[in-house]
Amino acid sequence: MTKKIKTNALRKLDQKKITYETYTYEVTDELDGVTVANKIDKPYAQVFKTLVLHGKLNYYVAVIPVAATLDLKSMSKVVGEKKLELLPVNNLEKLTGYIRGGCSPVGMKKLFPTVIDSSAEQFEEIIVSAGQRGIQMQVPLQSLVNLIHAKVSPITHED
Repeated sequence: MTKKIKTNALRKLDQKKITYETYTYEVTDELDGVTVANKIDKPYAQVFKTLVLHGKLNYYVAVIPVAATLDLKSMSKVVGEKKLELLPVNNLEKLTGYIRGGCSPVGMKKLFPTVIDSSAEQFEEIIVSAGQRGIQMQVPLQSLVNLIHAKVSPITHED
């Protein structure tokens, strides 16, 4: 009998009775989101990565498509900061409880202001990390927005 893996993020979804589907994949040295999207056989546009940033006032979370690049100016404008920087990887686990490649927008140690890229609106459900390398979760967008009190705004560079 295989034990069902439960992460903080999945427990939080269960607690709030939010439906989700999980996808597991083999963890390799390649930690980029595009590789993960390929491993779970889902379109890049529907699989999102979680980035943690810091400004003068607070820490922030950006949720963007795996193949996209964050537009720091747009993100700064949305959260009301003059300048934002990516959080150094060594500080990620201490701040969020998650490690690189397994950072979920759900279930962090503290709820930080979060912005989901508006490209997510083309999908009813998006796929984000379930809080551990090797597991992704597909969640209804509106449920995710409500759960983490996220704003939805264009925060990536146009191709």
